Amino acid sequence: MARNILILGASYGSLLATKLLMAGHNVTLVCREKTAALINRDGTEVRIKLRDEPAHRSIFSRDLPGRLDATSPQDVDLSRYDLVGLAMQEPQYANHTIRVLMIRIAEAALPCLSIMNMPPPSYLKRIPRLANMDLEEAYTNAQVWDRFKPGLVSLCSPDPQAFRPPEEAANVLHVGLPTNFKAAAFADEAHNRLLRELEADIDAVRLDGQDVPVKLKVFDSLFVPLAKWSMLLTGNYRCITPQEPQSIRDAVHDDLTLSKSIYDHVDALARRLGADPKDQVPFEKYAKAAESLLKPSSAARAVASGAPFIERVDLLVKLISHQLGMPNADIDRTVQVVDQKLNEKIVPG
Repeated sequence: MARNILILGASYGSLLATKLLMAGHNVTLVCREKTAALINRDGTEVRIKLRDEPAHRSIFSRDLPGRLDATSPQDVDLSRYDLVGLAMQEPQYANHTIRVLMIRIAEAALPCLSIMNMPPPSYLKRIPRLANMDLEEAYTNAQVWDRFKPGLVSLCSPDPQAFRPPEEAANVLHVGLPTNFKAAAFADEAHNRLLRELEADIDAVRLDGQDVPVKLKVFDSLFVPLAKWSMLLTGNYRCITPQEPQSIRDAVHDDLTLSKSIYDHVDALARRLGADPKDQVPFEKYAKAAESLLKPSSAARAVASGAPFIERVDLLVKLISHQLGMPNADIDRTVQVVDQKLNEKIVPG
């Protein structure tokens, strides 16, 4: 049966949308009016490399069995949808029109699957040791999430690396590292049946008889998506330096001993919260993947472009580590560098 999925965010969200469309489900992307008009006219293009193929393939939404449309936030009809995907950067949810839509989504009691790096506060409240922690400082506006019932919010680790090529139109996405989306289960088994249905449908998709990378994998553990924290603190946020941004590869491999120390500390922090070692990704596997990540992280590129806000998983991890009595000087230093870069003022010459 075709499901109707609403995804907030047309850039990274178009990757999950494409996988759902290939499986025969229908997707609405929420984005700016100009981008929505482009997508409604031309569809989307996601470039992905299949196993053992030398070049990326372009997958066009208009060629897929599912139906795609796009709309601006104020025009969303929530009665159409079975599931909401949250694929915008966390600061974007503070935008007024998005906040109004978020209020409506919370009131409609729709299950929400976040594919942000920054976990919604509602999701963190499902983890007993985090439920009453003071973590608001890490969010652009934590009140956006106040109306969401924790059991209706789950988290999907956005492990696939993808970016919008700067020379291309806003409906194009290039997948650099085609790994899997790892989703934690919802509190309600009916919502989990929906997730596992989507998981199976995506897994069954073939393109010219070949398997297509980037699956949706569903896990019972709430901690599987938190494995991304070790990667973010070791690589992504350390791309931000006092000078120019560096690549993820350089951030990780310039001092592999230091990188492993940071990675292991964040893993230990997750285990203190309740994670099982099997929920986590070995450092060696991450370091190997990082060898091919030759660009600065999206957070580093945003800071270098003058963005006033970015997702602050670095600050979130710092706040948690201090409140658990597990501070780490290297993580604190990363947070300090990010704070300084975000607070820099451009002085007119």
